Amino acid sequence: MVDRPWHRTLVKLGARVLLGSSRVHAQDWFPGLNIVRKSGVGEVFYHRTKIADLSNSDRLRDGASDNIYIVGSGPSIRDSDLTSLEKDSAILLNGAIGLIGEQIAAPLAVAVEDERFVWRHSEMMRRRIKPGTICLFSVPVLRAISELDSRWLSDKTVILIDNISKPYGARRRLTDDIGKLDFVRLNAAGTAGFSFAPDLGVFQGGSVAVSALQFALYCAPKTIGFLGIDISNAGEPRFYETSDEAAFSGIARAEGRILEHFVLAREIALERGVTFVNYSPVSALLKHGFGYDDRFAAASTI
Repeated sequence: MVDRPWHRTLVKLGARVLLGSSRVHAQDWFPGLNIVRKSGVGEVFYHRTKIADLSNSDRLRDGASDNIYIVGSGPSIRDSDLTSLEKDSAILLNGAIGLIGEQIAAPLAVAVEDERFVWRHSEMMRRRIKPGTICLFSVPVLRAISELDSRWLSDKTVILIDNISKPYGARRRLTDDIGKLDFVRLNAAGTAGFSFAPDLGVFQGGSVAVSALQFALYCAPKTIGFLGIDISNAGEPRFYETSDEAAFSGIARAEGRILEHFVLAREIALERGVTFVNYSPVSALLKHGFGYDDRFAAASTI
């Protein structure tokens, strides 16, 4: 299974040498990807050919209801029954895309920010993600998809996940510069942040779940539920993998950073009257008082 093509490794090394730390993230869109946008909306080009329209976060908010579920691909999904999820309520992260058409008829959106997932599972994406689906995709994910099939994005509703510290087309931002932005909040230590305007960038905190959470809170639901956001068992195969085919996960190494972002987001959610609910019995969120609700536990596990 391809993790990342060798030519991407060369581009990464070249960018580091030629551009330095403040511009090395230009590798995310080089070569060929160009994004033209204003207030979140715009167009995506690949080698000067338009390949997609770009929507803003209002498109996600317009489709959202009172309950939003962020569904990850942690092993606990194997012991969950998601068939009672409300239609168009789930934001599916990475391999949770595989639930479309099975336990989940239609998601609110899908979200992918690591291009390695595209290289490993492009066939799953093509097979499961239907025309019109809202796709929260990062810059490198858009470029990787374009390299494989630049026509595939044309009938999807694309919303950009832009890294607030490494924004598209601009230099890297230092923490002090980020703290001066009027649409963000940092925790006291400056090690975690939250964006109130995801179209202007989000904090990427070691998991796409962190980015998805900022988009979900922008939608102003009553509750945000977490399924398969395990974190604690990141060394085990994801629910759709076997031990022989499991890809490396950096989640365990990033656990502290991920949890800091979730704790800050919960603080903001409480201020806005939004309730967080954890549906994973093994989630690392339990260590931070997120509790556990067994609503989606399969009958055999209750």
